[in-house]
Amino acid sequence: MPKVQELKIALVHDWLLGVGGAEKTLKTLHEIFPRAPVYTLFYNKNFTEYLIPKAEIRTTFVQKIYQVLGSHKILTPLLPLAAESIELGGFDVVISSSVAFAKGLVLKPQTRHICYCYSPARQIWDWHAEYKHEGHWAPKPWVFLTQHFLRIWDRHASTRVDQFVAISENVRSRIKKYYNRDSIVIYPPVNLSPETNFETKKQKSEEDYFLIVSRLFKHKKIDVAVRAFNKLGWPLIIIGEGPELNRLKKIAEPNVRLLGYQTYTTVRQHYEGCLAFIMPQEEDFGMTPIEAMALGKPVLALKRGGALEYIQEGLNGEFFEDPTEEVLADGARRLKQNFSTYRPAEIKKTAERFSAEHFKNQIINLVENYID
Repeated sequence: MPKVQELKIALVHDWLLGVGGAEKTLKTLHEIFPRAPVYTLFYNKNFTEYLIPKAEIRTTFVQKIYQVLGSHKILTPLLPLAAESIELGGFDVVISSSVAFAKGLVLKPQTRHICYCYSPARQIWDWHAEYKHEGHWAPKPWVFLTQHFLRIWDRHASTRVDQFVAISENVRSRIKKYYNRDSIVIYPPVNLSPETNFETKKQKSEEDYFLIVSRLFKHKKIDVAVRAFNKLGWPLIIIGEGPELNRLKKIAEPNVRLLGYQTYTTVRQHYEGCLAFIMPQEEDFGMTPIEAMALGKPVLALKRGGALEYIQEGLNGEFFEDPTEEVLADGARRLKQNFSTYRPAEIKKTAERFSAEHFKNQIINLVENYID
């Protein structure tokens, strides 16, 4: 059985424009396989030099179009073709890091394709109806037709994968539902290093603040948390950027502060200083709550999705049942009332199984055992 060091491996990621859980996972995959080139449909050079500065980035014809347009929003119809255009001859193993198109590679029979799947694309599967009603540059009939043809392509593309790896049991069930494929679960890597050698400085207005760290998109339901804390009057700090930032600032009361993008060190300081972490949306997995738990902080999470796999009520957090401001506010009251019962050391233990080292060992074992 060949060892990983003897294999010619390539990594493929949908696109590289900003930091999210998928990009953090790609960074760890490249740490495991530092000689592997990283193929992507299109990318921002400044971002990749920050995220994976030593990686060899290879892209597709879409890159030039993206550079001319300065936007990727109208590129979607071209992306299946772009994924199929990637030439990967000569590789023993290709690992696609995919939420959309990277799974659709066309490979030679002898090349093994392992897809680390963050989710079947929600915009064309379980969120397709909601997505049609969100604001788009294209008319709704065009959005509907695009979704229809992308579903056909996506289902067919899933048959090209040799082994699916799901990021959670939640995603595993959706892979089975939409692709009729079995998969194994390897939880994504979360940075659990304490890095608390700084002195946390709380402003008086920030005492006992709750914290959200998230990209600010409509489906993240951050507005639900803002409205809930507007009513509660308790301090809430929100870190992250995205198209919802200005709208959220307009509806936020003075006790809710939106800090936008912050450096990694600043984010860690806010994890350390917060009373508890809030996750108002359904996530396929959710890495930021575990980053908070690694510092002993309890989490209030919507009782759906990946959170069901690591939140244990009374031990490391609480659930709220529905994504409405009234229900979230009630959950925050309950967590604050029970706060003295939480034990930071016990909360930290519940996060340990999601370490980067554990992820790396599982991926290496998978690759070595999968190759005859």
